[in-house]
Amino acid sequence: MPDTYFSDREQGPRPRTMPGVTTAAWGGIVALIQGRVANGSFGVDYPDECPDGRGTTGTDSRALGLAVRADIPELDWPLELDPIPPVLVVMDLIEFCHEHVAEVVPTSYHSFFGHQHLSFERVPGQVELRAAVNRMFARNRLAYEMSDKGQIQRLAGPVLHEVLMGSAFRTGDASLDSLLESARARFLDPDASIRRDAIEKLWDAWERVKTLEGPDKRFSVKALLDRTADEPSFREVLEQEARMLTDVGNRFQIRHSETSQVPLGRNDHVDYLFHRLFALIWLVLRSR
Repeated sequence: MPDTYFSDREQGPRPRTMPGVTTAAWGGIVALIQGRVANGSFGVDYPDECPDGRGTTGTDSRALGLAVRADIPELDWPLELDPIPPVLVVMDLIEFCHEHVAEVVPTSYHSFFGHQHLSFERVPGQVELRAAVNRMFARNRLAYEMSDKGQIQRLAGPVLHEVLMGSAFRTGDASLDSLLESARARFLDPDASIRRDAIEKLWDAWERVKTLEGPDKRFSVKALLDRTADEPSFREVLEQEARMLTDVGNRFQIRHSETSQVPLGRNDHVDYLFHRLFALIWLVLRSR
């Protein structure tokens, strides 16, 4: 299978914005797993043994299914195309498969039973699975990526994705660095409830940023913004943005839970506010 298709080379990669798992993507995931069950790739951990005791001949699909159900009780086994499981269940399944897959290496042929004995190479099998999964995510525009460690992360929006993926915060304030890292890690999590925790951590970080130049927030913010922009018109834009985002943190259920606070009902609203404040904090910190 090619690394890229003609359409990707002609038009560039497709935008990875889909937060859920589409019908086509789920069908591809089922086919990917079933294919590896059939060729024995999971036999490294769930072996179907030769009756003569000469070695592994494939995958014991029943044992594999029992293990899947034990780790992911929300999932039915054998896998069915309908209904599509929740996105978190699908991602857990893929990570489970990555942990237990291997490349199949045929060894001896057992003519009496007409089967092949197998050995396994785990790392090459995991590399191949990651490539197949990430290609499927990309082709179906799913906003997820499997890392070299076999962990799936949600992709941020295209503007801040590279910054969020590569951020290493060294502000000189250990508490601020911890808040920013916690916000970054939570925002990249596939679980929407954890991403909501990310926005709280980010707003806590913003309040701490305001004190980097001293305990008087008004003086400190002025000093930070003066350093960030010396052109008066853009300096005014940043000041308005800082005031607006502070007001958002006070009005909405981000840092406070009083009944007077307005709840954020949609996940895309959470994402929007996270991007907006993260961009301001990143700009301010780069100017220190």
